[in-house]
Amino acid sequence: MPPHFHAKYGDKEVLVSIKELEVLEGEMQSKQLKMVLGWAAFHQTELMENWELAVKIKTCFLLIHCDKESECRTP
Repeated sequence: MPPHFHAKYGDKEVLVSIKELEVLEGEMQSKQLKMVLGWAAFHQTELMENWELAVKIKTCFLLIHCDKESECRTP
């Protein structure tokens, strides 16, 4: 599997490639997917750094958590 991250919204989940910012698996409503892809584009470097770290030490870090569309924060 190429470098990717998981995004969840409600009961929907997608796996998104970090380099191409394309959905690899799963489904999500268009509005929420656009929000995820926009966030990912802005944080693409951080996502790739996290991926590389995860490969080295076998763990990942949560970069952002959203309870609602308007309530996103870093942990």
